[in-house]
Amino acid sequence: MNKKNTTIIFAMILVLIAGLKLASAVTVDANYLTIYPGEQGKITLRINNNEDFNMKSITASIALDNLPFTSVGSSEQDVDDIDKDDYDSASFTIKASEGITPGDYQIPYIITYTNSKTDVVLKKIGSFGIRVSAQTQLDYVVQVTGNAIEGQQGKVSLEIINRGLGGIKSSSVQIYPQGFDLLSPDKVFIGTINADDTDSATFDVLYSSTTPILKAKISYKDFDNNDQSETVSLPFKVYTKEEALKLGLISNSNAGLYLGIIIVLLIIWFFWRRSRKKKKNKGG
Repeated sequence: MNKKNTTIIFAMILVLIAGLKLASAVTVDANYLTIYPGEQGKITLRINNNEDFNMKSITASIALDNLPFTSVGSSEQDVDDIDKDDYDSASFTIKASEGITPGDYQIPYIITYTNSKTDVVLKKIGSFGIRVSAQTQLDYVVQVTGNAIEGQQGKVSLEIINRGLGGIKSSSVQIYPQGFDLLSPDKVFIGTINADDTDSATFDVLYSSTTPILKAKISYKDFDNNDQSETVSLPFKVYTKEEALKLGLISNSNAGLYLGIIIVLLIIWFFWRRSRKKKKNKGG
């Protein structure tokens, strides 16, 4: 290897070492923030001086351009001088927009400071993560398939309406019958219900009361993957057969009447035929 190539390689190594030193000289730590749409939270940046000189004329700023956040107060802050091997902090309050999509976001920051030995202005650029979570908002509705008549079989469904901004996962429904008997398993797995969507758990039942209650435990994982559960008790109406007939929900069957008429006609026909045969035999 000639002298020229050796010099180039050595220079490249020095640049690499300098770059590594520059990259690791100042470190910034941020607290992990979780907020909801329309809410605000406080971020604190801890600036660690690992340089071999004191830092002065320090300014910390966050960049929210093209992001669904606003700064509550200034997005730029002056920081006291930081001696080597020491640290200081800068805090910012940010607010998420009302219509923000829940998820993880990266917020850029810029730390500008001056080398106290050389008066050279330097910058540290990076980003920190925050999470916009989604509050779970569930509504529940009882749905009955067909006519709910006491003493008869039917189907009862619990509809889950997700009005929140984030989906729920691994959802299931377990019911505890009151006023009806179950003809199917008492637990149904539903799975994922996205935001602004619905899903249902349906059960085969035998109605034993006119005032049943659908008591159910709904279990699920929320947007942050935490286990949650809710218990609801929803009354619904079951009719007696007489009420159903009166309201026109069902019609009275005339099959028995028709069968009786047919039997009577057959008996009349039988005796008429028998009488006719006797008269014919006498005449003969």
